[in-house]
Parts: sequence; C-alpha cells; structure tokens
Amino acid sequence: MSKLQKVIIVGRVNVGKSTLFNRLSTEVKSITYDYPGVTRDFIKDVVCWQDTCFELIDTGGVSLRKTDDPIFQEVRQKALSLLKEADVVLFVCDGKIGIVPEDREIAKLLHKMGKKVLLVINKVDSSIAEFNQYEFERLGHKDVFPISAQHGKGIGDLLNIIVQKLPIAQQVQEQEPLRCKVVLLGKPNVGKSSLLNLLLRQERAIVSAQPGTTREPISEKIKFETGDIQVTDTAGVRRKRAVKEELETFMVKSSFRALQNANVVLLLVDASAGRLSDQELKLAFYAFENHKALIVVFNKQDLVDEDAKEQLAFNLEPYKYFLKKVEIMNISCETKKNVGKVLNKVNDVFARHSQRFADDELNEILKMALFKKPLFHKTNRLVLKRVKQVGTAPITLTLKVNVPDWFGPSQLAFFDNQLRKHFNLRGVPIKFIVHK
Repeated sequence: MSKLQKVIIVGRVNVGKSTLFNRLSTEVKSITYDYPGVTRDFIKDVVCWQDTCFELIDTGGVSLRKTDDPIFQEVRQKALSLLKEADVVLFVCDGKIGIVPEDREIAKLLHKMGKKVLLVINKVDSSIAEFNQYEFERLGHKDVFPISAQHGKGIGDLLNIIVQKLPIAQQVQEQEPLRCKVVLLGKPNVGKSSLLNLLLRQERAIVSAQPGTTREPISEKIKFETGDIQVTDTAGVRRKRAVKEELETFMVKSSFRALQNANVVLLLVDASAGRLSDQELKLAFYAFENHKALIVVFNKQDLVDEDAKEQLAFNLEPYKYFLKKVEIMNISCETKKNVGKVLNKVNDVFARHSQRFADDELNEILKMALFKKPLFHKTNRLVLKRVKQVGTAPITLTLKVNVPDWFGPSQLAFFDNQLRKHFNLRGVPIKFIVHK
C-alpha cells in the first residue's frame, strides 16, 4: 500500500479533538472526558471517504507556553513534530467559548509553517456558538467549518473538503492482513511504553516515572519476517479499589478492550518487586481464560541481584501449576537485554496458537487417556464420543459426550493436561466446546 497522506488534528486542550477523531475514525477510539489534557500520546487510524484514504492523527493539546511539567512538555513537542509531517491540518477551536489567546498563538504558528489548514469550529450546537463562529475569521484561515463532533453536524462536508485538499489522492487499496495483534498489559510503571519504543526503535510513547502516563491504547504495526505484527501499549491496570478517578476507570476499560481484540498478551511485571502481585495474577488468569496466548515478561532485570532472583523464584512456587503453561521472558528495557528476542517469542507463541491437529490424533490421545483413567460423575462414567478441532487462535475443540453437564472445569482441565503432554502448547490456551 502506498504511503498515506497525514491529516493532523490540533488545538488547545479540551476543545473536542478526541470527539472529532472518534466521529471520523471507524476502528480506533480515543478516550473523551471533560478534563484538560486527557490525550497525551497521539493516536491514529486510516479513514476512507469517497474512495480516498488518509491517515488521521489525534494529538495532545498544543500549548506554546512554557511549562514545568515534563509530560506536558513532551506532549507539546510530539504535537509540533507531527505538524511538520502534516499534509492537512484540522485546527479545532471551541465555538461556545470563542477565541482565546492560545487559539491566536496556534493560528500564528500554523500560518508560519505554511500548512493547509481547515479551521474547525466545534460545539456549534447552540445559539451562542453560532453567534461566536464569525469571530474566528479573525484568525486568518479562509477555510472555516462549523461542526458538532458530538452530534455529527457538518462532518460529511468536512470530510469532502479534506479529500479535496489532500495533495495526492490515495485510492483505497487492500492492506496486507496482520499476522497477529499483541497487547502490552500490566500495572502502571512496569515498562510497557519503554518496550513499545524499543520494539519500534523510535520514541512513540511518552515514558515517565510518573504512574499513569499512558492513558489510552496506542497501536503500531511492526514489519516482521512472517508478516506485520500490531503492538498495542495500554494504560496501567491497578486493583479496582485503588482506582479512584473516573478518568482512570476509562483508561482501565480501554486497556481491557484492547486485550479483547488481541491474539497475544505480553504481561509485563517489575522483576525487582520480587513477586507477582494479586492484580498481575488476575490479569494473567483473565488473559488465559479469555483464550489469549500469554507471555509473562519480567522487566527491570538490571535491578535484580541474586538474592532478589531467589526471592522471586520462592514467591512464584505456589503458582507453578499455572506458570508452567505460559511462556516466561526476562528482559531489561534499560539495558536492552533480551528485548531483541521478544518479537521472535511472540511469533513462536502465535504459531502454536494457530496450529491445527489431526482429529484422529486428538481422538486417540483423549480417548486413551480416559480409558486409562476413567472419570466419573458420582457413579456414572464420563464418555467421550468424538473430538473435532473447529478453530485456531485460539485452538478450539468440540467434545461430543454423553452428558455435557458432567464435564466441568476439572474434567476439561484433565483433557487440557493430556494435550499439553503430547504437544508444545506453552503460552497457548485451549478452548473446549462440549455438546451431546
């Protein structure tokens, strides 16, 4: 697919940039919340309109004023860097409030850069906003579009002018299918964004020692020898009782949505903590129970000495029954130890996740196991009539049995263990569908 033209959404904080992005985007969704500075890392999606496609990018709020906050400073720098690459800029202002000094500063910058600018007056769904919209002409941009991103007013006209302004029309072309989707999951500040940046070999995600820096999922494609891999960084997930702000609730929900859309979960853990927390164990179980391939990645190995390694091994012992089913990696984003092996491990695990077995072999393994060690419900013997594989990624098996209600979690765990004895299923869950 040829390189797409970039349409960048900019504006000061809290003018509705993310709401506009969500209105135009079909796949990716940005968190919208009435609080300044919610969007920090930029998010993007491919938007197609009238047989023309472009890359739409939502930035964090732009402020030209100096700040002592290092995160807001990095948000500002990323937004300014993106502007340099823009083919068309959607400069969003708040129609209800009218022009403020920061709008004038951004308008001056855009004039100086010489970019094609569409001035988008958002929130024009009230008489006050309609009255205010004419004052925005003083910003000096000839293409002015009043819209309501929340209600969809004026969106079709805006899309029409966007495709007209693009320097080279990018016709709709079929993208190569992804090999797999990977999500980085974990508590705050365990190194998810650092790992994403290292895998991409660029500073894509903002990294800070401050927990909660990443607020919404960021997805990027990585070229790999077996096909494109999409990697998604997510907001850190804490225990429910530790989540006090409504914004963080949105962040956690978006992380779980990203997990649902993934094939492989990389659960990052701070190895220097010397243990798996209850929340990390719950995340691991949740991923496996939702039939996602799982790799537990112990990061920050540069902070782990021999005593800490022994302590970690001791604390992991009670969970050996589960951890033996998943893949485990030890890395250090600080020293880059083993980071180069992560995508190879993902590729191997996804290959297992996608493997298909001969039904005859499956029937022989499970029926023989049940013959050697019969299972009973009270005094009634459980009978397995037929096994058939009906899906991959996850491996999905249907079991035709005598009485489906007798085949509960412990009985299915028996079949799961038998298959793991015969096949390499490390990191891979098995989904069973029982029927009569």
